[in-house]
Amino acid sequence: MRLEPEPELERFRSEVRAFIAKHAPAGRRHAGVRAPEAAEVPALRAWIKRLYDAGYLGRSWSVEHGGRPGARPEHGYIVAEELARARAWGEIGAAPLAAGALLRFGTEEQKRHFLPRIRSAEDLWCQLFSEPGAGSDLAGLSTRARLDGDHYVVDGQKVWTTNGQHADVGYLLARTDGSGAKQAGITAFALDMTAPGVVVRPLREITGSADFNEVFLDGVRIPVDRVLGGVDDGWRVANASLGHERSGVGARGVELFSQLEDLLALARAGVGGCDLADPATRQRIGRVAAQVHVADKMSKMVQSRMVNETEDAADAPLAKVLYSEVNLAMVELGVSLQGVDGLRVEGDAQAWADGWWQDAFMYARAYTIAGGANEVLKTIVAERALGMPKEKR
Repeated sequence: MRLEPEPELERFRSEVRAFIAKHAPAGRRHAGVRAPEAAEVPALRAWIKRLYDAGYLGRSWSVEHGGRPGARPEHGYIVAEELARARAWGEIGAAPLAAGALLRFGTEEQKRHFLPRIRSAEDLWCQLFSEPGAGSDLAGLSTRARLDGDHYVVDGQKVWTTNGQHADVGYLLARTDGSGAKQAGITAFALDMTAPGVVVRPLREITGSADFNEVFLDGVRIPVDRVLGGVDDGWRVANASLGHERSGVGARGVELFSQLEDLLALARAGVGGCDLADPATRQRIGRVAAQVHVADKMSKMVQSRMVNETEDAADAPLAKVLYSEVNLAMVELGVSLQGVDGLRVEGDAQAWADGWWQDAFMYARAYTIAGGANEVLKTIVAERALGMPKEKR
């Protein structure tokens, strides 16, 4: 594991940081993985295209599909960190997950069709995995796809679909065979979100925004050439994608340092009577600060092990669990330190930072669920990394 920066990577970091400062559209106003407003989407499509054109997104793709020679995994981590540091928009939607599936499992025709459209941001993707009765237990999904000539006909419901209201294509999992083990009869598809029978309904959340959606599929027809990977092989395709998502969530540790600086600014300003000179307050902040440094080091350790292909089943899940729990502790403290002013929310003229901490507090528990609920991930670590016996039911 290397913790000291390499000169080449530091030069790349400086280049990326300057590019973001010069070209990025207005930054994200809210914490978390949030969907933009509809009016923001055209500018974000242009920004995503610019990031691909500059070689900052899709850098590790195969060269024939737009990747850069000599690309290293560290380049991708640096871009993600610098976007987070600047609180700038990155790629919205599930295109990184879909691109990974296409590059690994897609046909040549699928690659030629979809990958250029991802690079140009003509296609924004959403992830159609979770269902009302199958969230963390993804293998329990019940959306059905039956073969009808040269199409599959899909019926079912998906939920917690981030950016579904903006997506052009859906990365869909549906059951094509119910006769065997739950994992064995699932197939992955690329779904045209404008196809007849697709209905997207945004879900208004406690934050006041609509980042998630429920998606209804009623007799939706998908051409057979839009199967990603083999029929009934969707479980393998999905797990490759989810591993990417969990490591990505865990690698967001750089955001914690920005939030820690904001926390100190809040305390120094004496918001709600908070006093940074108070030993108890300093201890509370110091405890969270120590957790931030641990989460950052763990994130870097996981990145290093992934680069060197030495990671095990515990690495990505634990990095995600630790980040989400430290983030939750941080925002809980940020609201608590404001005393009664912690009740003020976005839009209140007297709210600190326009209610950023209150919004982050309401959103924070989503991170403990996204990419696999923390309780499920801890079970995965116990069973797959520690070899503990499975619970008998």
